[in-house]
Amino acid sequence: MDQEESIYYLADSDLDLSFTSITTATTDRTLSARSSLARSSLTLSFNESRLSTASTTTPSTAIPNVHHRPHRRHDNPNWAAVNAATTLSADGALHLRHLKLQRLVGSGNLGRVFLCRLRDYDHANFALKVVDRDSLSFKKLSHVQTEAQILSSLDHPFLPTLYAHIEVSHYICLLMDYCPNGDLHSLLRKQPYNRLPVQAVRFFVAEVLLALEYLHAQGIVYRDLKPENILIREDGHIMLSDFDLCFNSDISPKLESRRQMKVDSGRYSCFGDREREEQVTEFVAEPTTAFSKSCVGTHEYLAPELVSGNGHGNGVDWWAFGVLIYELLHGTTPFKGASKESTLRNIASTKGVRFHVAEGEREEPGMAEARDLIEKLLVKDPRRRLGCARGATDIKRHPFFNGIKWPLIRTYRPPEIRGLAVKRSKSKMHVSHVTGASSPRRRRCFWKKLSNLMRIKRSKYRLNSNSNYYSYVDYDVRKCD
Repeated sequence: MDQEESIYYLADSDLDLSFTSITTATTDRTLSARSSLARSSLTLSFNESRLSTASTTTPSTAIPNVHHRPHRRHDNPNWAAVNAATTLSADGALHLRHLKLQRLVGSGNLGRVFLCRLRDYDHANFALKVVDRDSLSFKKLSHVQTEAQILSSLDHPFLPTLYAHIEVSHYICLLMDYCPNGDLHSLLRKQPYNRLPVQAVRFFVAEVLLALEYLHAQGIVYRDLKPENILIREDGHIMLSDFDLCFNSDISPKLESRRQMKVDSGRYSCFGDREREEQVTEFVAEPTTAFSKSCVGTHEYLAPELVSGNGHGNGVDWWAFGVLIYELLHGTTPFKGASKESTLRNIASTKGVRFHVAEGEREEPGMAEARDLIEKLLVKDPRRRLGCARGATDIKRHPFFNGIKWPLIRTYRPPEIRGLAVKRSKSKMHVSHVTGASSPRRRRCFWKKLSNLMRIKRSKYRLNSNSNYYSYVDYDVRKCD
């Protein structure tokens, strides 16, 4: 089949969207054997005020238009393509006839995901999720509606951007970001011994932590954290997906003050380092009153209170966060047994997490801090589990995340690991991932420019004659490659 035959244009009619003609296409993401216990489809909302949903949308499934997304709207070729297509559309709306399918990239229990582009705009790639509404039970349909409402309210760089929600006949078509690097589970399987280096783990889980912090601040409990649901964008940063198992809860944001000791460097003092007390105000928004008795999720990531069936709350996400860190570092989950039943028994038992270290194996820097964080997250009593009371605010202060400048995390350079192809952006500052340090090449260029500037100023103003204020040393700086 040549390239022209592999592109499919859709018309706005009662179509057969089963796509049986392209079942031979290679899939990038399929259902994992570690699938969720309960699963509905991934649905994405229509979230741009200039666009409108299809006329077939009923009041029961309508998604209200909300505010623009400042984090993803600017410098985003996808929004430019969508806006251009809707501007030329007769009714100002996006329709299936504007889309052309490239290939199948994944499939789930209730839908398929295709790589697609807008006609005449080949520079912007999208993922189109197609869900058959007639195949859903009433309960699963309610899950889809709840998920669509949740996703329509999200505005975060590590969560999906929703471009269109089109309903034609009994199909729900949802346009969202395409992540060419697949998911974190597939990336993990490409590594030696299915493990990631500590620095790479710190990079990925720090971004996951911020995404969970945002969800919890909205009163949303995720309940389906696992590597399969962590997609990797073309720039190497993550995007959470699959929000069908979420549930909403009330939230009471508050500002809390605490005192901490800060060490002042004695570099300019005759008395050495000094400690002083300072007051820090922190924003805390955690759904501590969240409660549900639904047994949903992936069995290896289920929290003990969820396995028991006596009810659970926000703590299930922080338990899953600890399991995620463990799996990325060790290549397996901490309570995995020979069968699903034995795994659930291990989770429900009173035994704590164990770490398997091969004899003679050299430990990476940061592994001790990672183990300490995992132990605090995998506490089986949710009342004593790290994060359950004050959420990500407490977790970000753990030594495992020392050195991370949280407001700048979007500018960090992703780790260089096997199987991860990262598209570099010339407009963004590339800083070393996690630590935030600039690259050696940039440092050399900076000092060379600074040296040249000082040399010019010195010759112009003869500042080198005043040794009380300036002292210059000429260094032999190599040319920057």
